[in-house]
Amino acid sequence: MPPAILLFLAIGLGLAGWLVARSRAWRFKREVANGRLAALPVYHAWYAALWIGGPMLLFAALWNAISPGLILQHAVSQPAGAALPAFGMRRDAILNQAQDVANGVAASTAIPEAAALVEPFREATALYGWIGLAVTLLLGLAGAAWAFTRQKPDFAARTRVERGVLVVLFLASLVAILTTFGIFVTLVFETWRFFGMVSPVDFLFGTHWAPDPMANSANPDGSRYGAIPLFWGTIFIGAIIAMIVAIPLGLMSAIYLTQYAPPRLRQWVKPALELLAGVPTVVYGYFAALTVAPAIRDMALAIGISSASSESALAAGAVMGIMIIPLVSSLADDSITAVPQAMRDGSLAMGATTNETIRRVLIPAALPGVVAGIMLAVSRAIGETMIVVMAAGAAANLSANPFEAMTTVTFQIVAMLTGEASLDHPATLSAFALGFVLFIITLALNVVALRVVKRFREAYE
Repeated sequence: MPPAILLFLAIGLGLAGWLVARSRAWRFKREVANGRLAALPVYHAWYAALWIGGPMLLFAALWNAISPGLILQHAVSQPAGAALPAFGMRRDAILNQAQDVANGVAASTAIPEAAALVEPFREATALYGWIGLAVTLLLGLAGAAWAFTRQKPDFAARTRVERGVLVVLFLASLVAILTTFGIFVTLVFETWRFFGMVSPVDFLFGTHWAPDPMANSANPDGSRYGAIPLFWGTIFIGAIIAMIVAIPLGLMSAIYLTQYAPPRLRQWVKPALELLAGVPTVVYGYFAALTVAPAIRDMALAIGISSASSESALAAGAVMGIMIIPLVSSLADDSITAVPQAMRDGSLAMGATTNETIRRVLIPAALPGVVAGIMLAVSRAIGETMIVVMAAGAAANLSANPFEAMTTVTFQIVAMLTGEASLDHPATLSAFALGFVLFIITLALNVVALRVVKRFREAYE
């Protein structure tokens, strides 16, 4: 039975309950002497729909998550599952092919052992499909019975519905918190495993990064996991070069669009500038690798820099700065526009020029928003991957020469987690340690941004 059946069933019964409850509420309104109910009929309808559809949707989501495991366990427990290998890729291939044929995805199996498991999978799928359908219907009927027995002319349905909506909103607000907490716990756990194999001192203060996925995981060489070059490459490309490009261009474009540009020109230029934010990062990567990087290399060779590479930190950082210009410009634009017009008029009335008004009134007043935009842009640049992969290279260099190839934390995370390396090897676990450090750096940037915003925030009437 397709998983969507339970979803459509919950929505359909919820809609039916909504219509029936509203009809009953209108009948109550006609039967009451003064024609007034404790709640409008629409709230009676939503109360019934929530009690019918809510439990059904929750169970459908839970059942769709756990039923594949139950089906697999039931099929493997049959006599045909006794011939399966204990573990490994062949076992997974047999089970996947048997499930595909049982579900109608494939016509036949390429592995002989999978043919015997097709019927057990088909029976298990039908069995647990009917179980899920029956339980979903029972929950819907129980919710309907509860809702309709409570429905009376003096029933405060509006209060109950609003409480239910508040609970839903509260659960929705917990999603981001729980997701962040889950990411943090995963990173801490895997980082702890990595530091059990490699010394934190070697990792955080070492200057040589050359992990070997084929080396002995029991006695890894900690000197090969020095991450200082990765941290430096991340800061140099994302927080220095990119910001040198993005901050002046983004801030000056925001000042021009808010203070000098005619309204008709602003209507065209601002959307065109913000279109840069919608360009996929892989396109920026191609642009950096095929256009910017060769141009920078040729320019460096022309002025006598023989060490210039076709993959350079300058190419990746410059294109990354172009990518985040809309982020800086848009937030600075909003902050400058939010400054009260009375402050502009007062500065000009005191004899200040437009330039002086911008430098001494508008920018200080809009500074919290500008700083927040810059910090958000820095966080975005530090976490960028595709541009670095395609333009900066994979060499872990500890150098201040922007014409040399460099790598970043995000590039190495991708490199360590792709392929067939074991999740118990320190080379693979180093990706989690790098992610944890990057998480801490981004958190520190946000804390600094909040302190700066709090320091310079002013209240304007």
